[in-house]
Amino acid sequence: MPKKASFPIIWILTLVLTGVSFACQTVVGRYTPTATVLPPSSTTTSSPFPTETLLPASPTLTLTPDVTATLTPPAMPLSLQIEVFEALWQAVNTDYLYPDFNGVHWAAIQVEYRQKIMAGLNRDEFYLAMDEMLGLLGDEHSFFLSPEDVKEEEASYAGENDYVGIGVYTSPVIERRQVNIIVVFPGSPAQEAGLKSRDNILEVDGQPIMDKDGIRTYLLRGPVGSPVTVLVQTPGEQPRQVTIVRRRIQGAMPAPYTLLTSPGGKRVAYILLPSFADETIDDQVGEALRELTSQAPLDGVVLDNRQNTGGADVVARGVLGYFIQGDLGYFTNRRGEKRWLSVNGEDIQGSLKIPLVVLVGKNTASFGEIFSGVLQDSNRAILIGEQTPGNVELLYRYDFPDGSRAWIARSAFRPKNNPEQDWEGAGITPDQVIAESWDLYTLETDPVVQAALEELDRQ
Repeated sequence: MPKKASFPIIWILTLVLTGVSFACQTVVGRYTPTATVLPPSSTTTSSPFPTETLLPASPTLTLTPDVTATLTPPAMPLSLQIEVFEALWQAVNTDYLYPDFNGVHWAAIQVEYRQKIMAGLNRDEFYLAMDEMLGLLGDEHSFFLSPEDVKEEEASYAGENDYVGIGVYTSPVIERRQVNIIVVFPGSPAQEAGLKSRDNILEVDGQPIMDKDGIRTYLLRGPVGSPVTVLVQTPGEQPRQVTIVRRRIQGAMPAPYTLLTSPGGKRVAYILLPSFADETIDDQVGEALRELTSQAPLDGVVLDNRQNTGGADVVARGVLGYFIQGDLGYFTNRRGEKRWLSVNGEDIQGSLKIPLVVLVGKNTASFGEIFSGVLQDSNRAILIGEQTPGNVELLYRYDFPDGSRAWIARSAFRPKNNPEQDWEGAGITPDQVIAESWDLYTLETDPVVQAALEELDRQ
């Protein structure tokens, strides 16, 4: 099955660190009337994905390979600011999913922000103003990227992460004022120091990882060769201090997998889907299935989607194609136009028919959410876990002449067999509800994983 498409790409991404979500659909090309298909992209510096340093916690920060290096961006002429602003405003005016602009007087916004620009804004102030303007729509999805943010987005999607840190991908646990490690990069300083998936970072160099001002994962970054001491806790154990020497972290986001044995003795593949925002994830899942079936067939598969906040359509479809095929639902815009989500199947040792359980939770969003929902809607998988948040608006990408970019909510998703269901806001209800937090358990003690294995024993 060809996994990388050359046609327009459908995107869904999600803001997790700030509780904001967004989704993205077709790459629509430029802001000009003559659209051109552009390469896909993945992250934003408004904290779209849970991570240590793959994305900063502020729209004004950018991911750099070495935080000791500083660059002065060029000045931005008033004429260029006006050009970008008018193109952005018009894109929303013409294409935004909600024709009433969620109750916002969009024409008045045009006057207000033009006056701000004419009064004088430097480059950084202008980009913050554009993101602020989109935020007034209140959909918690649409957002704006500076040119520097765009470069990060594209590098992350291509699996070309390049930064200085310890090599972990994390998600915040607000109620416990800590961050949880989703995955550890292979060969990273964190792996060498013994850090593992599900460990929780409490402090960095004696400072809390989270305080009243927010998440402080930037503390994990620093110059190459510099030491950092983290207070880390494995679920069920006492906190421990670990000193790690920072290095350059490069490469793709890992999708860990292992072979589990159910209580009834079945061979079950467990695959963690940390994100769809890295174009290598679908190929990694294919490799996992091939390796885990090389010695004997599998009796079932557990896909852990609880930390998957979204990514690219082509990646989600690539993973779906190992387990299902055909038309699974459609995207519709404010004009009622439809675009179907269709998947070509690639069977790997019976994967298209093997019993399947998908784990979902409050961090399952956007294409992570649609991925899970269509498998349930098609009666292909049992869903176990918690209600998903309902972040499935689809964003279209608009690129501007200064190198900046906007993602604007333009479509909504409807499942094929139950198109009356509106997952935006309502979310997806699991077949078996188990409200247990990922960060409180190891893989071996996780009651949600245990429930999945017991479910597969019943099939």
